[in-house]
Amino acid sequence: MVLLSNEEFLTQLTLLAQSARKDSSFTVTIKRYDGHDRPKPREGKPPLPTPAEYSCLIRAKSRSKKLATVVKRDEVAKFMESYSKVLKSSMDGLKKVKKVKNKAKAAQG
Repeated sequence: MVLLSNEEFLTQLTLLAQSARKDSSFTVTIKRYDGHDRPKPREGKPPLPTPAEYSCLIRAKSRSKKLATVVKRDEVAKFMESYSKVLKSSMDGLKKVKKVKNKAKAAQG
């Protein structure tokens, strides 16, 4: 996994979305990141210190490529605005799912 800067991550994400449009898909996950890159210590050993400020860890994955970035708390709003623009521009080829009315009628009675 490659840890990139925020701007590099967004440019690589657009390239990943364009390549996934042709033949595959990609996933993006966001989670809270406390800065620890090691597992929790066993019982009897001192615990890891608690961070003063949490960040966001954002990962993107396709078949053969993995990307990641860490966004600081102060930069989250700016990053999410840019991130939403990237996703909106890459989601123009989605197909509308048709709802099946027969199943809904069968479930009612």
